[in-house]
Amino acid sequence: MNKFLGDISDFIKKQPFQVIRISEYHNGGEIETVEFTPSNPCQNTYSIAKAFTMTAIGILRDRGLVSLNEKICDIFRDDLPENIDSRWEKSTVEMALLHRLGFPASFLDIDVTDSNEFGEDFLKYCFSVNLDYTPGEGELYTDGAYYLLSRIVSKKTGMKLDDFLWKEMFHKMKFREAAWSHCPMGYPIGATGLYIHSEDIIKVGMIYLNGGLYRGQRIVSEEWVERAKEKGYSLDCDSERKIFFKGGMHGQKLIIAPSQNRVVALQSYGANSDVIADFVKNYE
Repeated sequence: MNKFLGDISDFIKKQPFQVIRISEYHNGGEIETVEFTPSNPCQNTYSIAKAFTMTAIGILRDRGLVSLNEKICDIFRDDLPENIDSRWEKSTVEMALLHRLGFPASFLDIDVTDSNEFGEDFLKYCFSVNLDYTPGEGELYTDGAYYLLSRIVSKKTGMKLDDFLWKEMFHKMKFREAAWSHCPMGYPIGATGLYIHSEDIIKVGMIYLNGGLYRGQRIVSEEWVERAKEKGYSLDCDSERKIFFKGGMHGQKLIIAPSQNRVVALQSYGANSDVIADFVKNYE
């Protein structure tokens, strides 16, 4: 166990919450893991899944297969219901990345709402909803936006999101296992429900730490990495921009600390992940 993992382990053991495991990558070394609570190795990343979906969109953009200003209605023109809100015509791919589509609160949240309430066709359900505001004129975090991004990947590639990521990322980066929750029609949710090892959560962080590279392999462009961090496409940052991070329900956390050349991944059920993030941010 290296010094950082020893120090953060001591810190975690003093906290009033339980952690399942924590993994760390530092300065070109191997990924190391400490397990605190024996559990299945593949855990639900919840909203950390959005960082993977966002990266898939980045790959498509780098290849000229999608534009951030592209209208969502143009992409799905043949799939739109007759009763669609006319304001949908203003929606773009970037608005989905930024949760600015106009969806109502908690829309398409399978972790909170019984997914049977959404019917068999989640895409039709998305386009049939009454929007809370005109796309682009507000911001409200929802899982619906990233389900649409998952479906955009399929429209542009002819592959479902998880199959696309296995081809373009997971095999290259030696992921061990990955399973994604799907809608009734077989499309990955995109926003949540990605079950993977903590070591594999680390790997998407390494892409954004290293300018789009994973151990020398180009996954996305450096320009996409900088744009994603600047715009906040599923990567938040502290006020000093010392760390970038993506959290998930029940205490999941991906933490990228550029000045330390470090990535940390936390799996838990009920931990205060902000406390862990602060520890990483201030580590010396």
